[in-house]
Amino acid sequence: MRYLIVGCGRVGSALAKLLDADGNEVIVVDENPAAFKRLGTKFRGHVVVGTGIDYDVLKRAGAERTDGFIAVTDGDNRNVMAALIAQRMFKIKKIVARIYDPPRGALYRELGIDTVCPTTVGAKLIRDVLVEAPWDTLQSFDFGKVTSLSATVTSAEAGKRVSDVERAGRIRIGAIRTAGGVRVAANDTMLNEGDEVNAIVSPDAISEFAAMFKTAKPVVAKTA
Repeated sequence: MRYLIVGCGRVGSALAKLLDADGNEVIVVDENPAAFKRLGTKFRGHVVVGTGIDYDVLKRAGAERTDGFIAVTDGDNRNVMAALIAQRMFKIKKIVARIYDPPRGALYRELGIDTVCPTTVGAKLIRDVLVEAPWDTLQSFDFGKVTSLSATVTSAEAGKRVSDVERAGRIRIGAIRTAGGVRVAANDTMLNEGDEVNAIVSPDAISEFAAMFKTAKPVVAKTA
């Protein structure tokens, strides 16, 4: 894959090195040549000096042949302008812009630009450390991804049916692991002590799920 990153600050340079290490072709644009020192000597990609809101600079960087575009300068306006140029003029399909202002980020997502808001993500991380709820930020960014949670049914929770704990559009029990194996949950399935339930939960229902199941925890993908 070919990625074009506008902004070679701490985030941009770290992202460039990660994508480069994964075997992708990476081009980094920054108007400050000294910023490219952050890429280190092992970086195999390309650098272009110039501003990310200049059509000619982006064309010189090969934007018309880019699979993904990332704007991570230190200014919201510049990131959005660069993203819009990439979207409207170069027809790049996958675009991500860093936006510090949450309301503005929501507005730009309506324009088809994926945004990452460090303000919201950082606030959630700090809140979760304070209330000791580490599962809340596992997969739930400010633009609404669902989270996979599991819980072991305690004696206090046993006797409920799946329909008692599900919430339409917010909490869905997908599977239940019992002593006899794993089965797909049905509305009338009874929860017994020791059962392990696996649920898909929307970000706004994580606290509710945790209140129903005291052993709630995130499902972490296992690697070979």
